[in-house]
Amino acid sequence: MPARINLPPLTRGLFLVVLALSALNAALRFNRWGEALSAMPDASLVTKTSSYLTSPQWAIPYLVLIPLQSLRYPWTFLTASLVENNVASLAVSGAVVWFTGRYLERAYGSSEFAKFTLFVTMIPNILSFCIYAGFHLLSGAPEFPTPIQGLMPLEAGFLVALKQLVPEHTVSLFKGAVRVRVKHFPALFTLANIISGPLLGTDTALWLSLFGFLTSWIYLRFFRVAEIGDGGESGEGVVSMKGDASDTFSFVSFFPDFAHPFLSPVCDTIYTTLVQLKLCTPFSSEAIEAGNQSAQSRSEGLPGIMNGSGGNGGGRRAEAERRRALALKALDQRLSAQAASNRATSAAPAQSNVSAPSGDMPPAEVSAGAGAEEGAQDVKQTQT
Repeated sequence: MPARINLPPLTRGLFLVVLALSALNAALRFNRWGEALSAMPDASLVTKTSSYLTSPQWAIPYLVLIPLQSLRYPWTFLTASLVENNVASLAVSGAVVWFTGRYLERAYGSSEFAKFTLFVTMIPNILSFCIYAGFHLLSGAPEFPTPIQGLMPLEAGFLVALKQLVPEHTVSLFKGAVRVRVKHFPALFTLANIISGPLLGTDTALWLSLFGFLTSWIYLRFFRVAEIGDGGESGEGVVSMKGDASDTFSFVSFFPDFAHPFLSPVCDTIYTTLVQLKLCTPFSSEAIEAGNQSAQSRSEGLPGIMNGSGGNGGGRRAEAERRRALALKALDQRLSAQAASNRATSAAPAQSNVSAPSGDMPPAEVSAGAGAEEGAQDVKQTQT
């Protein structure tokens, strides 16, 4: 397989699973729809044909998440995020997994990418299920509850992850007519789904994208543990960092600069409240400095992966170089104080050792000169 279309193993598997489950869902929906049409009078075919893709009547309860029903099929909390309902959404989701998943897997590693994918798909589905189940219970259980499905939470999570890795990377669209920085994609994506929800009736996409955005940011900001550095065989120089305390990954940084004065007090108040409730651990100044250094190093190292240079080997080499540079910086900061104290303590003995010989030499030279003069005078007296 050519290197330019080569996918890491987990991304390849995820892409194939999305295609397979979406095709299976389409076949099962079409089968149920066909059986229902065969039992209907001819006069009702016109009204029922247009609802094949949109009506919740044809949803498959053991593939997608259906409120009040999917508790019998707990695996749907995962599979629902891997099923698309039409060709257009499947094409978009497949492109996101293909082009974005491979970069994230190379940057995070396969195991960390798997945990991130599982976290971003399960939590939004659970929260959305609770909202719709509660709404249906309060308003009366409908005959066909609203199905929850699609890769919206995963797409939002991928965009948040790219914002963490390469916030200033610029993406050109429509042959350079539109240029957008990566750091603006998560907010634009979530805002588009919030607006389109009431207008187009895609309210599930609203909740899934919103929860996907929040859960991915919370996980990457506070909980993801990353090992920075490359200690080689000895294992030295590896530093573990929990979360990302960099200023470029704060919640306010997702929004335009003109909104920061208005959003910063609100975000600070929420953050302080969470810290007081012990739901969030405050970042230390060292963690913030290390996060800023890590963000700067990522911005220098990941574009090689983004450009696809070197395939998997090039990506791993770039990541190893990035980690090695961060390890050197961290070790240099830790040892700087100790090195300074060692230099201070060794300065005094060095000065005493140097000054002693220089103080002893002149008397020896003077006495030797005086002895020579006295010897010369004695020789003159003897000759006289």
